[in-house]
Amino acid sequence: MQRRNFLSLGLSGLFGQVLGKSNGNIIKNTPIVISTWEHGVDANKAAWEVLSKNGRALDAVEIGVKVSEADPKITTVGYGGYPDRDGRVTLDACIMDEHSNCGSVAFLEHIMHPISVARLVMEKTPHVMLVGEGALDFALKNGFQKQNLLTPEAEKAWKNWLKDAKYEPIINFENNHDTIGMLALDAQGNLSGACTTSGMAWKMHGRVGDSPIIGAGLYVDNEVGAACATGVGEAVIRTVGSHLVVELMRQGKSPEKACKAAVERIMKRFKGFEKIQVGFLALNKKGEFGAYCIQKGFNYAVYSQKINNQLFDGKSAL
Repeated sequence: MQRRNFLSLGLSGLFGQVLGKSNGNIIKNTPIVISTWEHGVDANKAAWEVLSKNGRALDAVEIGVKVSEADPKITTVGYGGYPDRDGRVTLDACIMDEHSNCGSVAFLEHIMHPISVARLVMEKTPHVMLVGEGALDFALKNGFQKQNLLTPEAEKAWKNWLKDAKYEPIINFENNHDTIGMLALDAQGNLSGACTTSGMAWKMHGRVGDSPIIGAGLYVDNEVGAACATGVGEAVIRTVGSHLVVELMRQGKSPEKACKAAVERIMKRFKGFEKIQVGFLALNKKGEFGAYCIQKGFNYAVYSQKINNQLFDGKSAL
């Protein structure tokens, strides 16, 4: 994997490669999946298996992010995620389809795949979000198995943290390989997105970030595009960041410029932005993609018929 070989090609050229032939509102033969951080590469492989067989974008994003949820080496998503300051692993996730249907779970414990629980909330209930014990009860009643998500490695890291018990998020360390947000456009021209995380390490028990909040951590509008966020959720929530990115694309901005404008709004309004990381990733209806972040270090993976699951560096403000 050549992480930066795209620099010699130019982003504009790569964007042009993913554009397909349009037939009214349907874009033919242009499936594409994009996801945040380096672990998105493996997640994209699973999602592409669905998209390459003319599968639905919704199925692709669910199957894709489940790869990250089940990987114990990823310490900010699912199984193996670092716990809160009380030593408990709590998970957040949301999913949204091309019809603006959406489902979400927050503060969920003991379930490895919160994204699949979120999808059931969308499909089997009249609600959008279930949290805590209610989300766990719903999952168990629908066949999910309760299990211990705190790996020995995560427990050891937590016990080491307890020696000083200092909470100070480190840019591109606690947040690197962070929340996985995934966006997909299928061969029928439909968009869907998913977002899942174990949240910030050593957070206060009960803390929920932007990831399960529709409009903040994820937003999909099938007429325009989709966006997701990563980094410090408190800053994303205050600006309803992913919805903002989509609305900026509706006004005519490219995905990258829309992400940049959303980041600049956070930098204008969020005191202490110099010490945090926030990144946005976006995909529009044409299949164009882009990203932007506050600090250097945010990367994302892209898989399409023309781009073979490459890793890109997001442009940064600082």
